[in-house]
Amino acid sequence: MSHFFADDGAKIHVKISGEGSPIVMLHGWTSSHQEWFPFLGALTAKHRVYRWDARGHGGHPLGNQTAPSADRMARDLANLLDHFQLEKITAVGHSMGALTLWQYIRDFGTARLGKLCFIDQSPKLLTDETWAHGIYGGFDQGKANEMMSWLHEDFAEGVLKLAAFGLNQRAREKYLDGTGGWERSRAALRAQDPSPLIDCWASLTAADYRDVLGHIDVPAMLVYGGESNFYGVETANYVARQIPNSILHIYEESDHSPHQWQRERFSRELMAFIAQAA
Repeated sequence: MSHFFADDGAKIHVKISGEGSPIVMLHGWTSSHQEWFPFLGALTAKHRVYRWDARGHGGHPLGNQTAPSADRMARDLANLLDHFQLEKITAVGHSMGALTLWQYIRDFGTARLGKLCFIDQSPKLLTDETWAHGIYGGFDQGKANEMMSWLHEDFAEGVLKLAAFGLNQRAREKYLDGTGGWERSRAALRAQDPSPLIDCWASLTAADYRDVLGHIDVPAMLVYGGESNFYGVETANYVARQIPNSILHIYEESDHSPHQWQRERFSRELMAFIAQAA
């Protein structure tokens, strides 16, 4: 595990594997660099892969450093590119990672980006009377406040309930049955420091990147779950319409982590996308 220091002094851990053109992979909220481990065999054959633990994630103590937020993590990404002297990267962002990339594009532009892959995310998580493509297609400020109460009361259970009581009926049933996968997730969440992750969630739910999408001027591949816990296909189609010349893949029977449900397909399609002439 390598590392660099962000411009506020925070130590950011990065796992680096393979040789070739750079891929930077940004994980989802409460996850870590381990999210991308299943894809290394395919990707490192031709690429040098950088997998970070975003600040406040991966079990690394944050100490007195700045809490994770969308704009702080975007700046961390800029610091990563500076430290490792990376240009024209392929950046892959799942969930929170996609939001981090949209914030980065807002703050720093696309000059250092070669290609982009966004996985199962909406540019605005909260819904209102003018926006129905956020979480569940109906997650307003009242539900956001309820979610924050859950997180402060029992962080791990709040995260699990967010995933369980959404659009994926299979997830709901497995949560209520207390299956082994949910128990492992619960244990992993309880091992983390909830405070920075709650701060992070507050930042993500306050964000709105709808204005960013139309300014993305590098090739973009979109991957959405056909049975996402959080987003309907309408959200995927909206993002695809807004990002010029983007490529949309819907992974049927897959949840909010479609890349994990169809790993070989994702690896194959990402490699083919990177190989295409810009």
